[in-house]
Amino acid sequence: MSNLDFSAFVAFLRYPLIDLGKGPVTLASILAGIAVVIASLYIARLLKRSVNSLNRGRYALSASSLYTLERFAHYFVLIVGVLLGLSVMGVDFGKLALIVSALSVGIGFGLQAIVSNFVSGLIILLERSLKVGDFVQLDSGVMGVVSEIRVRATVITTVENSEILVPNSEFVNGKVTNYTHTDNFQRHRIPFGVAYGTDKAVMTHAVIEAALALEMTLADSPQKQPQIVMKGFGDSSLDFELLVWTKSEYSTRPGFVKGTYLSAIDDAFRAVGVSVPFPQRDLHFMSDHRPDRSDTD
Repeated sequence: MSNLDFSAFVAFLRYPLIDLGKGPVTLASILAGIAVVIASLYIARLLKRSVNSLNRGRYALSASSLYTLERFAHYFVLIVGVLLGLSVMGVDFGKLALIVSALSVGIGFGLQAIVSNFVSGLIILLERSLKVGDFVQLDSGVMGVVSEIRVRATVITTVENSEILVPNSEFVNGKVTNYTHTDNFQRHRIPFGVAYGTDKAVMTHAVIEAALALEMTLADSPQKQPQIVMKGFGDSSLDFELLVWTKSEYSTRPGFVKGTYLSAIDDAFRAVGVSVPFPQRDLHFMSDHRPDRSDTD
C-alpha cells in the first residue's frame, strides 16, 4: 500500500461522523470502543475461571456462594467494559444522561418489566433466598430444580427435563415454596386408605416395616422415624397418611418417591391380608304405596 493510500485510509478512519460531547465520533473510535467491549467479554470469562478456582483449597465456597460471586463479577466487568467502550467512542456521559432522562418518560413503561426482572434477579442473588440446585414450586404450578439465575429470568428444570424460563419478578412478588432452602432433607406425605373394620395396629406395623425396608427412607433420629396419621373417615375407607423422611438425593423426585412407597404399602397389605376398598354405594329401593288410580275410577 502506497503512502497516499495509507493516508487516505487513515483519514477515512478519522473522518468525523457525529459529535457526542467529547469530540467527534469517528470510525476509528467506534472500532476501538467495540474492541474494548469484546475485551471485557474475554476478561469476564477469565474472571469466571478465577472465581471457580476459589472453590479449591482453604478458600472453598459452597456452590450457591460461588455462583452468586461469579454472577456479580460477570455483571461488573461487562458494565465497566460497556462504559469504557462508550467513553472511547467519544460519548459525553453528562449529555448522555440528559438524553436518557428525556427518553426515560417515553420508554419507561416499555422497559419497566425488564428493569423489574433485572432488579429482582439482583435481589435473589443478594438475599440467597433462591439458589442454584434448589427444588421449588411456584403458585403457577411450575415445579423443578433451579438450574440458572439469569439477568431477566430464572431457568427451572422440571422432573421431565424440560427447561422453563420464569421471570425473576415472579420469585420476588409471588409465593414460592422452596423445599430445599436450608437442607436437602424432605418429609413426604403418602396418602392411602384401608377398609372399615381393619385392625389399625396390624396395618400400622405393616406400613412402618415396609417404609423402613426401603433404601430411600431416612430414619437416623427419633424425630425422623416414619409415622402414620389418620386423616378422616372416607366414603368407603379409613384415610391415612404415611409421613416419611427421605435421603437428600430423593428430594427432587416426589413422583418417584410417592409411587415407590405406594407400591411397598400395597405389597405389605397383601402379605398381612389388609384390603384396600373399592368405591361403593348403597342403593335403597322403596315400594310405591300410592293408590292405583284405576281402582278409584
